[in-house]
Amino acid sequence: MGSFSLWHWLIVLIVIAVPLIFIFRKPPASPNRFGGPAEPMGFGQAIGSYFKNYVNFRDRASRSEFWFSTLFVALVAIAVYVVDRSQTLNHIWSLATFLPSTAMAARRLHDVNRSGWHQLLGLLVPIGTIATLVWYCKAPRADHSRESVFA
Repeated sequence: MGSFSLWHWLIVLIVIAVPLIFIFRKPPASPNRFGGPAEPMGFGQAIGSYFKNYVNFRDRASRSEFWFSTLFVALVAIAVYVVDRSQTLNHIWSLATFLPSTAMAARRLHDVNRSGWHQLLGLLVPIGTIATLVWYCKAPRADHSRESVFA
């Protein structure tokens, strides 16, 4: 009971080492491969873009677009919970926003020149979750064909 078995070490290795492989791998040094730069948006524009690009897993999303959309989804979820304590409407809202939220997160990762598949690292708590949050907050990747050594 007091010792770590081989299975325990394997689980620790998977939860800690696998995310670190993806986290420390640098994105390609070439220009952003996911299209032109994303434009910053206001709250209303971000909500419109959120629903307009319902299942658009390509292109890029700016930080403001991502965070305003996330704020909107969270506020509506709270309001729905207050109105209906049985969680029925909240489950419907969660199902309705699952695909657009996943698409938005993929587009946000594209803005920092990472693949949308990197959002799966968020499932590997705590290291993967922290890494994806840092990438969501990170400034967009420059679109220069040559990046300065000092930048």
